[in-house]
Amino acid sequence: MRKVMDCRDYPSEMNCTLAISGEEEEVIAAAAQHAVAVHGHEDTPEFRTSLRDLLKDAAPQHA
Repeated sequence: MRKVMDCRDYPSEMNCTLAISGEEEEVIAAAAQHAVAVHGHEDTPEFRTSLRDLLKDAAPQHA
C-alpha cells in the first residue's frame, strides 16, 4: 500500500503544505531530505524512525 506524509498534519511556523506519497522507503527518504533542507532537522536513524511512525496509508485510487 502507498504511504503518505503531509506537512499540513504537523503545523509549523512556515505553514508548509508539502505532501509526499509513494512506497514506504521512497516517502521516508524524500521526507527526511525535505525535513533537513526546509525544516532544519538532522537526518539520523532515530529521526527516520520517528518519520516512519508518522506515515499514513494513502487513500486508494479508483480507476
